[in-house]
Amino acid sequence: MYGSRLLKTNPDRHSALDFVVIVDDYRAFYRGLSGREVLHRPVTLMTTMATALPPNVIAFAPDEGQRGIAKCLVLDSRHFEAGLAPKPRDHFLLGRMVQRVGVVWTRGAADDGWVRRTLADARARVLDWMAPYMEGPFDAAELGRRLLEVCYRGELRPESRGRATAIFEAQEDHFREALAPGLVEAAAGGRLVREGHRYRLAERATDSESRYWASHFRRSKVRATLRWLKHMMTFANWLPYVVRKVERHTGRTIRLTFLERKLPLLFLWPRAVYVLVTRPRKEIGS
Repeated sequence: MYGSRLLKTNPDRHSALDFVVIVDDYRAFYRGLSGREVLHRPVTLMTTMATALPPNVIAFAPDEGQRGIAKCLVLDSRHFEAGLAPKPRDHFLLGRMVQRVGVVWTRGAADDGWVRRTLADARARVLDWMAPYMEGPFDAAELGRRLLEVCYRGELRPESRGRATAIFEAQEDHFREALAPGLVEAAAGGRLVREGHRYRLAERATDSESRYWASHFRRSKVRATLRWLKHMMTFANWLPYVVRKVERHTGRTIRLTFLERKLPLLFLWPRAVYVLVTRPRKEIGS
């Protein structure tokens, strides 16, 4: 589990519970959901889309949503590891999983250990991709704040410009604990120099490193934007969900036109651009 419900960062009664669901086999998983009549999409479509810009994002809403909605990022173990690898294809999964997460359920001790090790390894490597963005002395919490700023710039999101700050403040203690071991190891290896309770880079990131990660985040933004098109196919009732999300984070009431509701792919773009351009600078309170 991850996201605003876990962090308690301005969720409301419509906010989804955010989960990463790791499965053995995509087709068997979606066939099982379909057999229980909770998929609402063809199994073949979902299985095919699973390998195109993973993960698939689906809505799980038992009792027609009366008990809430779960927004589930569905991956197999191979895609989960690839998304948290030293040089992933984009930052969609990595930017979320270095934050605070809760392991809700695993099949057994082996799976539980594998998940926790994979998460720990990804957090230990944060400095590898954040070095070009760090200046002056910093500690683990300051590294966490900066990585959220960088990751949020790497996606087009409907939240306020101050969302990264709100997300950091809700989990500052997590970053102090989760990122500190990686800094200690980097200092022991000579990559960082300790200055009291903080660190600085022994040498600035090279130009090639800076170019690589700048290109990586540009590519991530393109891939994250393309994922919105995919989510429209895999996430049931995606339009009401997005509208409520925008209303919650901007404090505005949104009333869609008939054409925007019926043909959003054609007619919703001007409103989407307007929302992104006019986002408030500070997070809107509940």
